[in-house]
Amino acid sequence: HVQLVESGGGSVQAGGSLRLSCAASGITYREYCMGWFRQAPGKEREGVATIDTDGSTQYANSVKGRFTISRDNAKNTLYLQMNSLKPEDTAMYYCGIDVRSSCRRIVDGTPSWWGQGTQVTVS
Repeated sequence: HVQLVESGGGSVQAGGSLRLSCAASGITYREYCMGWFRQAPGKEREGVATIDTDGSTQYANSVKGRFTISRDNAKNTLYLQMNSLKPEDTAMYYCGIDVRSSCRRIVDGTPSWWGQGTQVTVS
């Protein structure tokens, strides 16, 4: 049974930082590619960052240079370090994962497994 649990969200002022975590269980962690997604009220969910099984990363243009995605295979945990936060970063943030053979689903925003989300509010 795959389980993803996000944490680390909260309320911060513009320019501040937060680090989101996504702890996974029920999987062989290193064989999964992963991503962070977000959905603001009234908007569609969008991809923020992805990380493949080899550690290669991709970022949405809106967060490049401010956000960093990383993974700790020993701790079965995915991270998103968010710096220089802006009000437009306000959203519910979700982690999503898929098996290595289906990493394209992460890029496409349709991973097979999702976390429950953690709220980020920037004022």
